[in-house]
Amino acid sequence: MAGTHTVLLTLLPTVLILIVLAGVESAAVKDVKDSKAQAGASKRVFVPASDASNVLKRRGRRSPRTYEEYYAEQRVKMAANEQRREHLEEQSNEYENYLEEERDEQYERTREKNEQWREFHYDGQYPRYPHHRRYE
Repeated sequence: MAGTHTVLLTLLPTVLILIVLAGVESAAVKDVKDSKAQAGASKRVFVPASDASNVLKRRGRRSPRTYEEYYAEQRVKMAANEQRREHLEEQSNEYENYLEEERDEQYERTREKNEQWREFHYDGQYPRYPHHRRYE
């Protein structure tokens, strides 16, 4: 019996403290400015019910697209095609310029080689080019 009395006497102050603390909202002192800031923050986080329901009302897979959606998609495709066309045109122009320069350099090298060969093999007896000979 004495053990029961000691347990009850230790539990009684604990229960009283819990009852008193349950009536208190918070141990910290509330600041009016903080509560307004928290209310503003909650307004920024939460959206109105109408907007929230619109988010959930997305069209299904099989529902037809609106004209605006179709038109926006077509504009995106056309812009991508235009960029692709311009890029390919630029690439082909660069390649044509490169080929033209290569052909010019090859022509110049060939002409110089031919000229050097003619000078080396010219013995002075005949004109340099056979088409300058006279037929007798």
